[in-house]
Amino acid sequence: MKWDKTVINEFKDFIAKGNVMDMAVGIIIGAAFTAIVTSLVGDLINPIIALFTGGIDFSGWFYVLGDGECASVAACTEAGISVFAIGNFLMAVINFLIIAFVVFMLVKMVNRVKAAAEKPEEVAPEVATGPSELDVLLEIRDQLKAGR
Repeated sequence: MKWDKTVINEFKDFIAKGNVMDMAVGIIIGAAFTAIVTSLVGDLINPIIALFTGGIDFSGWFYVLGDGECASVAACTEAGISVFAIGNFLMAVINFLIIAFVVFMLVKMVNRVKAAAEKPEEVAPEVATGPSELDVLLEIRDQLKAGR
């Protein structure tokens, strides 16, 4: 493939398309949204779950694989000891479920707005109306002709 102005112009057209720009905006918003969800899970949901489970801290739920003991996953990682960090995995699952639910609700809302926008306006049923002005005038003319 020769890199000439045609390829560059095709690339510009591709980038300028709405779908690519929409996807880029979605990725940026998604990255910002991840910080919000992480805070929601870590600062609000985990304490509530810990309250109902007797104070279990999921981030401290791990198993050391091999020799050694550690106080936390971070300490094991720093010491080079392998750990099975089930608490971190559980946090990732909770994050995923929350994000999936929020995205589901957003898609549901967007679909509802789209359906309302695409819904044809209800046409009022035709009401039988009386004769028009022209019909009345024609009838008067016909009666005048007949009465002569």
